[in-house]
Amino acid sequence: MIATLFQYEFIRNTFIVGLVIGVVAPLLGSFIVVRKLSLMADALSHVSLAGIAVSLFLSKTYLPLAGLNPLYLGFAFATGGSLLMERLRSAYRHFEELAIPIIMSFGMGFSVIFISLANGFNTDLFSYLFGSVSAVSKSDMWSITVIAVIVFVVILLLYKELFLLSFDEEYARVSGIRAKVFDVIFMVLVALVIASSMRIVGILLVSSLMTLPVAAAIRIANGFKQTIIIAIVFGEIAVLGGLVSAYYLDLAPGGSIVMISVLILIFTMIYQKLRIKWIISKRGEENGTVSE
Repeated sequence: MIATLFQYEFIRNTFIVGLVIGVVAPLLGSFIVVRKLSLMADALSHVSLAGIAVSLFLSKTYLPLAGLNPLYLGFAFATGGSLLMERLRSAYRHFEELAIPIIMSFGMGFSVIFISLANGFNTDLFSYLFGSVSAVSKSDMWSITVIAVIVFVVILLLYKELFLLSFDEEYARVSGIRAKVFDVIFMVLVALVIASSMRIVGILLVSSLMTLPVAAAIRIANGFKQTIIIAIVFGEIAVLGGLVSAYYLDLAPGGSIVMISVLILIFTMIYQKLRIKWIISKRGEENGTVSE
């Protein structure tokens, strides 16, 4: 059954992109969760939607732009939105969280305007909102893979700096790390991963793939590196399971991926509770043995 699934090129493209996104989304998500910026992914996904809406409008309105890949404007808008968000965080130094709703509101407002100008929802826009098994072209696959490789390499090269900034920004600044530069780099990386993930997970659900596997990994991991590894494993399970179930059950892959991620989170929470009870009972038995 699985062999039959991979006989189609678009399915192979989708699964390759899914495997790639299943690594980089939880990888960046681990830093996002630690920095308490989980809603940032939501804000940038809405800005990506604005780029998609503009691209679809231009392709309908101007014939020379009919072949324009919406993914490219999604990348551009998400990157621009990340830079603007960082600028707003600096402007509202004591109220940095305001940058997130401001960017989210801008993205939604801009999206609604251009969606209405493009005569509302269509099949293309629906696939960007909720993901699609059949929508990933070969050019999308290569673009997303290149972006993901760049993100992965940058994270590896700047891991120490990003780790320090995530856990102790004051110490990082004292150590001579140029926090603003690395914050901008980090925001751009997040924007690129969000724009890359929307083909599989969908714009409205992409933040879930960056946070739910991490939330599950935190429950059972010992240390930050272990959290990243476990989150990536959970992310891959969710993506692959979601894509297979979406194909055979004719569902939107974004919803399937998110629901599997939620089930993994519930499982880890139950496992942690049972583990704590077992440890307490074990210690009780040991103390009882010692007292005897």
